[in-house]
Amino acid sequence: MTKERYELRYRQVHLDFNTPDDLGPICTRFDKKKFQEKLLEAHIDSITCFSSCHHGWNYHPTEVGVMHPELKFNLLREQIDACHEINVRVPVYITAGFNNMIAEKNPGWRVVNAEGKIISPFVGAYHPLCFNTDYLDYLCRSTEEVARMFSDADGIFFDIVGQAPCCCPKCIKDMAAAGFDPANPDDRIAFSAVVQKKYFEKTTAAARSVNSDWPVIHNDGGKRIEPGFKEYFPYFSHFELESLPTGGWGYDHFPLLAAYHRTERSHDFLGMTGAYHTTWGEYGGFKHPNALRYECAAMLAQGAKCSIGADLHPCGILDDSFCQVVAAAYKEVEEKEPWCRNAVTAAEVAMLSNAGCNSPGVIPRNKNSEIGVLRVLQEGHIPFDRLDYDGDFTPYKVLILADDLRPDENLRVRLQSFIDRGGRLILSGSSLLKKESDELAFDLPLTVEGPDPLFPNYVACADEFAPDSVTTPIVMYRQGMKVKVSGGKSLGKVYEPYYRRTYLHFCSHLHTPALPDPSEYDAGVITDRILYFSHPVFLQYTLYGHVILKQYILKAIRCFLKDTLQLETDLPSQGRVTLLHQKEERRYILHALYANTILRGMASPALSTEHFATTPQEVIEELNPLYNVHFSLKTDRNIKKITLEPAGSEQPFTAVDGRVEFSLNKLVCHQMIVLHY
Repeated sequence: MTKERYELRYRQVHLDFNTPDDLGPICTRFDKKKFQEKLLEAHIDSITCFSSCHHGWNYHPTEVGVMHPELKFNLLREQIDACHEINVRVPVYITAGFNNMIAEKNPGWRVVNAEGKIISPFVGAYHPLCFNTDYLDYLCRSTEEVARMFSDADGIFFDIVGQAPCCCPKCIKDMAAAGFDPANPDDRIAFSAVVQKKYFEKTTAAARSVNSDWPVIHNDGGKRIEPGFKEYFPYFSHFELESLPTGGWGYDHFPLLAAYHRTERSHDFLGMTGAYHTTWGEYGGFKHPNALRYECAAMLAQGAKCSIGADLHPCGILDDSFCQVVAAAYKEVEEKEPWCRNAVTAAEVAMLSNAGCNSPGVIPRNKNSEIGVLRVLQEGHIPFDRLDYDGDFTPYKVLILADDLRPDENLRVRLQSFIDRGGRLILSGSSLLKKESDELAFDLPLTVEGPDPLFPNYVACADEFAPDSVTTPIVMYRQGMKVKVSGGKSLGKVYEPYYRRTYLHFCSHLHTPALPDPSEYDAGVITDRILYFSHPVFLQYTLYGHVILKQYILKAIRCFLKDTLQLETDLPSQGRVTLLHQKEERRYILHALYANTILRGMASPALSTEHFATTPQEVIEELNPLYNVHFSLKTDRNIKKITLEPAGSEQPFTAVDGRVEFSLNKLVCHQMIVLHY
């Protein structure tokens, strides 16, 4: 396979086709010419098409599986041929963890929970299968058949690849034989990881049984491409970050995952959103074209290619409205591609992943502190990346250890070396302590007396960090550390409550007010190299969305970084910025985005067990313009000109004392600001 065949394309579609056998004849209206016309109309350059679906049917003749009984021709072959004629790639989709036809024929292959139960047959749902049974061999034989029959396709996309802890007879027997205790939940989780690894090894080998360098993807909703799961990365040719904002992921999920994969230089990656208002399988539920325009622009801004999920109608035609919605986004993506190819991060700030360092290889995981860092930095317009335990610190000037990331000895040595080279640390909560003891992990002018038993408590911020229009102590909802500062600059004083609220004594509706006088404890400290918050401020911002808390955090960060802050702008908090670098073209690309998200809909129970409950949806409708947005970028490069792309118009700017300053007259949705040096 040539190098060009490996390169991900920017305008992809993931075409779901989970189709039961009780709808009558299917794909009766598939027309090769019209299929091609719709792809071109929507500016699509790659489309993932189905070999097999969750219902268990194949969409081509097969000797291993069963061809859909209502399909009268080789649909996958027709799709591949049609696409290749117009230079559109076709990765082939294979269902892995769901296959209802197989589950019904082989109930012993289904996942069984610790209570000995499987999914009720009276719930409209797919039935998870266990990879520790003979099902894995069936899946591999089916994959090898696809590799032989469609060797001209463009890779394999395996879906639903997560192995849940299983108590089927085979798993119980094999756990006991391998020294695991099937009655112990932790052992069941550990054994599921063993089975998961076996799945990756065997299916990847099956996919590459004909083309040894075929692109291969394994999708489990992004769980095993998070920090802390590098053992699985060799089984991927690239990463596809499934993240439908209105499908349950939200608008924070993709930027957090992308911030990590920008640093994973060994694999290219794309973002995957959906054309749906909610999630997969929603026929006729299109989101507003402006939302898709913004989401695709956000993928480019994060250094990713784009993929949009949709469903093929059972009659076999691409929906007109879907193509129109996709075209609105992909026409713009196509125009912007030259300023996105081979662009790498230029951020100078990075967070270390709490989950990746504290609990590598564990699912589920708590990312709330990382989400808090993400939100504070995004809303404060500070470009950043996300690193795992052994990430490269070299490109960065600032590292963040949030809330409960207590470094072990190896990490402390690396962090101290980073500080000795001139780097700076931002710490919060218990991250100033060693992992193995309650001793200070870093040289700080303070003493620690442990967690504060009285909480919520309050912080009277030092004047330069005080939130706008607030002069009284602000509440800290979560337990902080009791610290006394003896040097550097204190962030402020802690005010204790009269007492901790219990059923025996409580005051008013929520929590106990502060005593009128400060305690002897401090809210944190700033030194030349370390900024420390004594409370888990990032977790608090995730959970409570407290705006004045964010102001306090950002004022402290800006004071800490002073004139070394890479980027300054007066974008509103819903604006987003990223800074990427195209080294060969000798240019930086500053991506500026803006959209108003709004919560619509409401929570209501499901109509029946076969339907889903409703939840409020964060949606984008209008793309309101912003005017006269100011930017100031610190750079040691000699910037020769600035252009606004893809229009190509030159942008006036000034360069003074290592900072490039300019004002954008108008910003609608997304603007690439290209700084040429």
